[in-house]
Parts: sequence; C-alpha cells; structure tokens
Amino acid sequence: MILSSVLQAIGLFLATNIDDIIILSLFFARGAGERGATARILVGQYLGFIGILGAAVLVALGAGAFLPPEVIPYFGLIPLGLGVWAAWQAWRGDDDDDAKVEGKKVAVWTVAAVTFANGGDNIGVYVPVFLSVGTAAVIAYCVVFLVLVAVLVGMAKFVATRRPIAEALERWEHIVFPIVLIGLGIFILVSGGAFGL
Repeated sequence: MILSSVLQAIGLFLATNIDDIIILSLFFARGAGERGATARILVGQYLGFIGILGAAVLVALGAGAFLPPEVIPYFGLIPLGLGVWAAWQAWRGDDDDDAKVEGKKVAVWTVAAVTFANGGDNIGVYVPVFLSVGTAAVIAYCVVFLVLVAVLVGMAKFVATRRPIAEALERWEHIVFPIVLIGLGIFILVSGGAFGL
C-alpha cells in the first residue's frame, strides 16, 4: 500500500512539476557565477512548495470534513478541467505567462513567490488526490514530494547547463501535462464511482 502511494506520488509530482524545471533553470541561468545562488534557489523552491502543499492539505481537510463522502469523487473534475484547459491552451498556442522571471533577482523570496504562483494547478490536482486516499497515503505523498523537490532543483541546475534538454522539455511539456491531468481526473472519477461509473 505504501509502495503504491510512493509510486503514485512520484508520478504525480513529475506530472505537476515538470514545468518548474524550466523556471528553475532560468533562475540558475540568471544566478550563474553568483555565490550562494544554488542554496537560495533550493530554499526558495522549498518555501514555495511547502506553501502549495499546505494549501492543498488545508483545502482537502476542509472539504473532507464538511462534504459527504459520495461528493468527493467529483473533485476529479478539477484535474480533468485543468487538463482540458491546458490542452485547449496548447492547441491555441497560448503561452504560459504566469511564471515569467524576467526582471527578478535570484533571491529566496523571489523563487518562493514564483513557485507558489506557478503552483495553482498543483493545488487543484493535489486536493482531489488527497481526498481520495487515506491519511497515511497523504503523509507518504507529502514526504515523497518534499524529497523530490531537491531532485527537481538538482535536475534544473543540470538542465540549465544543457540547452538541448531544456529545449526538449519546453517543446513537449505542453502535451504531456494535459494528458496526465486528464488521465488523473478520469481515474479519480471512475475509481470513486462518480456518475455511476
């Protein structure tokens, strides 16, 4: 059970945070040669992500306490809707402008603010997942997520120095992200028995 939660957490983290590699890579590119930039980026990413997790857990706790259990599977409509919206934007060719870093310095609070601002979709995805699993699984998800934040920052630093990788991520993220969100939303709806499925 815990191993299953860990594997699901890894997949969910990758799906919802792949775009952060590009954003963090931009921070690393900006802070190249600046002493302590890596530490500030790491701390900022952790602060922003802890804010995202805290918000998701609080919303899930509130929804879980006040909503009847038969309503909870319908929260799968959130990632489904986010995925359809992301697919629509990709199809239209819209750019994601909510996480631009131009004109910002590499400071802990800047990284934290950009991470949190870019995490609205994370919260929308994590809440229905947290509602559909038990407390032990939520804790496992959070622990795995927090471990993977350091891996994400390390990958971003690596990507920042390898342009072909950064270009490939930027090229395919807009396709992979909606597919994963739509699949997750359908899974939550079907596994919870929403709409009599």
